[in-house]
Amino acid sequence: MANTGDDRRPKYQRIADTLREAIRSGEYGPGDRLPGENDLMATHGVARMTARQALSVLRDEGVAEARKGAGVFVREFRPLRRRGIQRLAQQHWGNGRSIWSADIENRSLDVDQVMVSEEAAPDGVAAVLDLADGEAVCVRRRRFVLDGKPVLLATSYLPAALVAGSAITQEDTGKGGTYARLAELGHRPVHFREEIRSRMPSKGEASQLSMAAGTPLVLICRTAFTDEGRAVEVNEMTLDAASYVLEYDFDA
Repeated sequence: MANTGDDRRPKYQRIADTLREAIRSGEYGPGDRLPGENDLMATHGVARMTARQALSVLRDEGVAEARKGAGVFVREFRPLRRRGIQRLAQQHWGNGRSIWSADIENRSLDVDQVMVSEEAAPDGVAAVLDLADGEAVCVRRRRFVLDGKPVLLATSYLPAALVAGSAITQEDTGKGGTYARLAELGHRPVHFREEIRSRMPSKGEASQLSMAAGTPLVLICRTAFTDEGRAVEVNEMTLDAASYVLEYDFDA
């Protein structure tokens, strides 16, 4: 909530707090144009630079976005609710459905920039997959685009010898995706481990994900295990934090 009674706060911060509260209350909804610099100057009696700084705060937080020649608008992209447990249930991929089907409802999802290659396993990945130094992995790199907005970069590593000749080595892995194909190969994943971290993006990552300035990344590293405890996939995911709500629903 805005701390309008604290006169020690910079004027631009107090104006940003007022606008943020107006967005939260619904006075300005997704896609609505926020007051411009001239409006803020007249309303709050401040200089143009102060008004500009106030709007910059909201843009840097990912709350608002600038549209060239039109002004600053409340960001209208609806965050994706990533259901961390339900999405990996075998009832999804085992029945030919994408694990994304648990997340996207009726929204439009595209996978672009798909690249599949065979490379020497990075040290950390080789250790998790229990591979010898220099042993090859099948690497699948993808970008996921939801409602026209890039939201996720994913890189999967699988032992090359394990998946050789299967659809996993193709751009299109078929219905049910990688996990359904692993099951067909006799290496059905039955357990998953996810580790979550956060950091600011590199310029390249921010560009690939069309991220607003000041928005952090969520990094999820998922490992898939067979019933024998063998790790068969390491998937390193890079998420635009402003595009996601991470949901974990489980019994006590």
